[in-house]
Amino acid sequence: MSVRSRFAPSPTGYLHIGGARTALFAWLHARRHGGTFILRIEDTDRERSTEASVNAILEGMTWLGLNYDEGPFYQTQRFERYRDVLDQLLAAGHAYRCYCTPEDLAARREAQLARKEKPRYDGRCRHLDAPPPGEPPFVIRFRNPLDGDVVVDDLIRGRVPFSNTELDDLVLARTDGTPTYNFTVVVDDMDMGVSCVIRGDDHLNNTPRQLNILRALGAPAPQYAHVPMILGPDGARLSKRHGAVSVLQYRDDGILPEALLNYLVRLGWSHGDQEVFSLDELVALFDIEQVNRAAAAVNPEKLLWLNQHYLKTSDPEHVARHLSPFLGRHGVDPALDGPPLHEVVLALRERSKTLLEMADKALPFYREFDHYDPAAAAKHLTAEVIEPLLTLHTRFEQLEDWQAPQLHALVEEVAAQHGRKFGQLAQPLRVALCGNAVSPAIDVTLQLIGRGRVLGRLERAVQWLKNRDDA
Repeated sequence: MSVRSRFAPSPTGYLHIGGARTALFAWLHARRHGGTFILRIEDTDRERSTEASVNAILEGMTWLGLNYDEGPFYQTQRFERYRDVLDQLLAAGHAYRCYCTPEDLAARREAQLARKEKPRYDGRCRHLDAPPPGEPPFVIRFRNPLDGDVVVDDLIRGRVPFSNTELDDLVLARTDGTPTYNFTVVVDDMDMGVSCVIRGDDHLNNTPRQLNILRALGAPAPQYAHVPMILGPDGARLSKRHGAVSVLQYRDDGILPEALLNYLVRLGWSHGDQEVFSLDELVALFDIEQVNRAAAAVNPEKLLWLNQHYLKTSDPEHVARHLSPFLGRHGVDPALDGPPLHEVVLALRERSKTLLEMADKALPFYREFDHYDPAAAAKHLTAEVIEPLLTLHTRFEQLEDWQAPQLHALVEEVAAQHGRKFGQLAQPLRVALCGNAVSPAIDVTLQLIGRGRVLGRLERAVQWLKNRDDA
């Protein structure tokens, strides 16, 4: 049978990394088996579902590269289909109309709790032959079997049995006719031919109810794999207090998509001691049955390590495409003025953990800075460097080949001319050019900044020194 997996988020907020990991596992399962990956938007919660959340989910999926083969399908566009299946269940006696009011249900619930019983619907309307007088509003409930067991053969957790005596008659449709989650998901998985449902383990208790509905409809049951939750570093449920939890927040913090994918797949799955995986390797190696049953905890330092790895080893052109928007935040368009962005990536990738950090370090190559770092200026911009800087200005004007090797040789020569070691001139030059004492190798820095900006900044530094000394 062809493998068909799905990711079915509810658009009530951003794409959480827990949801993204579930999507990744479902995507990998489909890709490994040459199957189909489906995206379904479960938007029946009309009060909480928003278009902004839908867009955030789609944007997050696109950024991660989790391309879907079918969809996105929207549950709100399938209400007619749900009504048809409801009619089918009612006609077959697998569902019934329940006229109990919310007040009645609340009172019975309190009484059950007082008797220390598990609160559940008591089946009051299960055997009604006719509606009460006046035909009051009703919900439609599923007529759950009263005995026997439902066994979930979970690909991750193994065999999980449930007694039907523990399952009450769940609501399939509300009084306004809108279908509920446990009903729509069954109809969707049946109609879409989903062969494997991969989802969070918070849905495990829903699974026996859904299996009973599938049996009532005479539909085959998919395989199930319930993925453990993701915890914070402190072992508590992951939340905003632990840092970024939205996929798009990780993007905005300067994480590469492949780094986040690599990080997410290792939260609960492993292949020996291997830490870094290409996408092709993941497709070849991933096995949903090897996902750990225990919850996994996030490790922000591991993510930064992976991100730096990908910054250092990925195609510089690829990194440059992701870096460009971060420079845009600073009002810089690298395509208009300055060095080719992939060359900047090559210069900065060994010393940057995020694209955010790389963009900050790249700014001196594209625009002027406002001030010198006080500590760096106090240490390196002294009266003794005025003459060497002036000599460099003259020699830079005359240099025919503005390339790193020639620039290195020139700085070395001027340093010797003024009785200085190379570093004793390179550091003041770096502060003059960048405003601080941190940049790539001075010859690379010179090449990337370019002759025009170098000459202008040397003039500015010399004038700044003279003004300070005159003050």
